[in-house]
Amino acid sequence: VQLQESGPGLVKPSQTLSLTCTVSGGSITTGGAVWGWIRQPPGKGLEWMGAIDTSGSCYYNPSLKSRTAISRDTSKNQFTLQLSSVAPGATAVYYCARGNRGWGPWGQGTQDNVSS
Repeated sequence: VQLQESGPGLVKPSQTLSLTCTVSGGSITTGGAVWGWIRQPPGKGLEWMGAIDTSGSCYYNPSLKSRTAISRDTSKNQFTLQLSSVAPGATAVYYCARGNRGWGPWGQGTQDNVSS
């Protein structure tokens, strides 16, 4: 299984950051895995943001839940993250990963900056 993130690279404060994870070598609708988003701001640790399971149910970090939405396009084997009302503190490397008794494999990550 391989995962590849794509993102805009730069968004302005108060806008919505939209990211897509394309999965190959495995289906996001089968098996016991979840498919998640994790980010790492510069100089800080990893933060789990949320995940979607094979049935389409979503799980969110409570601290981000009000501004986060995860969805999927099963025809493209992709899942997406939308983070609304972003602030400069949302600047981070954003990763998608498969979760099944631990996180892995991971995508390479996408650096997305929030700046005016």
